[in-house]
Amino acid sequence: MIRLRGWITALLVMVAGPALAQDLPVVRLAVLQIGTVNWELETITANGFDEKHGFRLEMQPYADNGATRIAVQGNAADMAVADWIWVARQRAAGKGYVFIPYSRAVGGVVVPASSMASSLEDLKGGKIGIAGGPLDKSWLILRAYAQQAYGMDLAAETEQVYGAPPLIFKSASGGDYAGAINFWHFLAKMKAAGMRELISVEEAGKALGLDADTPLLGYYAKESFLAAHPGLAQAFYEASREAKDLLASSDEAWEAIRSQMNADNDAEFEALKRDWVAGIPPRSPVDADAAAKVLALMAQLGGAELVGDVTAIPDGLFADLE
Repeated sequence: MIRLRGWITALLVMVAGPALAQDLPVVRLAVLQIGTVNWELETITANGFDEKHGFRLEMQPYADNGATRIAVQGNAADMAVADWIWVARQRAAGKGYVFIPYSRAVGGVVVPASSMASSLEDLKGGKIGIAGGPLDKSWLILRAYAQQAYGMDLAAETEQVYGAPPLIFKSASGGDYAGAINFWHFLAKMKAAGMRELISVEEAGKALGLDADTPLLGYYAKESFLAAHPGLAQAFYEASREAKDLLASSDEAWEAIRSQMNADNDAEFEALKRDWVAGIPPRSPVDADAAAKVLALMAQLGGAELVGDVTAIPDGLFADLE
């Protein structure tokens, strides 16, 4: 039924023209000025997937994640992007946020091309550069994996150097670390420059019994906003999936957004394309039971500082999607 309504809306827009398009509900989406989510959003608007499914998408750029969150909280924007663990914490605190899946792209550990390391165990005694801080979710999962696989306390047996993703990228490229953990798009560039992936967070998560198909990142909106626009969550999800399908199959679609990708060369461009597509989650509702396993691990390793008072997946956290 949702899809049928989307096609009817698209037909009406074609017949009635711009005047009707102006009457569609507007979704103001707060984004980072250079965020990778912009690649999908630009693909949505450039191809009219938003109006096809009955809404108009407007991107509002901000300097940092904190600003995007303030924008949604203060009703200056309707949606933003975050990982669902953060969204769950906000919902448990009474903010009523709802999560719509976007990506399952995760990081990993890379080592210099000259490194002889074949496992995390081989990083013992070395420095690990980590984008973010001690509560970085990739770092926590890799710590749990090292403990399970090798009986190794990765935090105790290595020296950690925390920093912003660009700094970790630059320092790792200069050979400052035995290994580095970074966000997926920086890792793609690091691999394009010749660094070697030792293990991905996806591999580590699978070994720990976590479902690799569980999307970590997503769009979130206030429940009240979605309730005021029945069917909008599904409509937005449909537009997102169409953009993903196009980017997964069309080189031309990537060329259209290449100028936004900050790729310094063809190798980086191809690596970013490949790893973005690899992060596309399957088309299905988020499995709450699988997410609960992730939450339990994060609570065990990160404690209240990471998950707050959340002890279970809050009811209504994940949008009811088809």
